Amino acid sequence: MLSVQMLVINDHPWARLVVVGWLLMAAATVAGAWLAARGHGSREVSLGAAAGALLVIAGLHLLPDAWSAARVARIWPPAVLGVAMGSFAVSGLAARRGCSCGTESTHINGRGTAIAFAVHRFLEGSALAVTGSVIVAAALAIHALAEGIAAGTLLGRESRRRVGVWLAAMCLSPAVGAATAGAWLVPVTVTPLLLAAAAGVLAQAARMSLRVVHGTSNGSRTTPRTAAALLATAAVTLIATRAMG
Repeated sequence: MLSVQMLVINDHPWARLVVVGWLLMAAATVAGAWLAARGHGSREVSLGAAAGALLVIAGLHLLPDAWSAARVARIWPPAVLGVAMGSFAVSGLAARRGCSCGTESTHINGRGTAIAFAVHRFLEGSALAVTGSVIVAAALAIHALAEGIAAGTLLGRESRRRVGVWLAAMCLSPAVGAATAGAWLVPVTVTPLLLAAAAGVLAQAARMSLRVVHGTSNGSRTTPRTAAALLATAAVTLIATRAMG
């Protein structure tokens, strides 16, 4: 089970992991935008892989940890599910505009997408700081690649300077979220609820990935390549999660 003792970010035992995780997210974002600009890579595969990893982490790693921690902290366990659902909904509202990425849409707002992703990734950075998990950091990096591809595609008509500004905002927002989450001491009784909130954020990130696939494919169903990537990554993530306890 994840530790139920949270410290100030400067003394956080996972402080280096949070920084490395953020750097990976930033690098993956830029790489995704670069791939989108050159038309290389497969969006369906990267988005499916991100969704598979995030779903396993949220549903089979963070939520069980939050449930167990709630029992230890003498919190009504079903409250964990309520917080996760609320976090899922709030994160979805923050990212709603960033999901209008269908290639057939004539009203795509690339700037709105970048802003929505920046707000959403603020929450992802908070989740990274709260969990301090290698698995979460890796999954968010994969997801960041997918977001970079989506944002790079929608910002394709902008000038290089403006694209750079929006990508910088997307890259910096997780760091701000992580710093905000780690700036205060968090009581043990609150930690299970924070873990549940992080699970909701990651589950919403997985949903976003699949919605982008539906928007960029010819139909509204998940493609075979996306499904294969989702299942394969979910299986690998599950094995890694079990191995790391």
